[in-house]
Amino acid sequence: MKCPYCGHVDSKVVDSRVNKENTITRRRRSCLECGQRFTTYERLEMLVPVLVKKDGRREEWNRLKLVVGLEKACEKRPVSRDEIDAFVDEIEKRLQDSGSKEVSAKVVGQWVMEALPSLDEVAYVRFASVYRQFKDVSDFVDELKTLLDARDLTQS
Repeated sequence: MKCPYCGHVDSKVVDSRVNKENTITRRRRSCLECGQRFTTYERLEMLVPVLVKKDGRREEWNRLKLVVGLEKACEKRPVSRDEIDAFVDEIEKRLQDSGSKEVSAKVVGQWVMEALPSLDEVAYVRFASVYRQFKDVSDFVDELKTLLDARDLTQS
């Protein structure tokens, strides 16, 4: 593993731990050249379908794009990075379970929109405003009504 401080390629593992779900291994490393310590994370790479965009382009699944979008939507909200990671893990699991080689980006967006209110309702509205490309305030109000109606159905 290349040292982020000096660029040397040899390091030794000082400590290894796995997360609760046994899906990510955290390794604490020490550079054999400069002695600096750094952390690496290993995640099992699964084959996920290619996303088909609105314009027909095909794009490889990029977990980071969804994480960044959710972080922006959850900014200044009581949602931890672990919760965001778990949310994205669920979306990735659905992609893998689909068994398809290609999945429409619109379908993935719908999965996110369906699950996001349970993570944080404010984040849902923020994400929806970008995803649905609200043109004016009435679009925003319509989305809020939909969210409130869905909440009323689940509470009754």
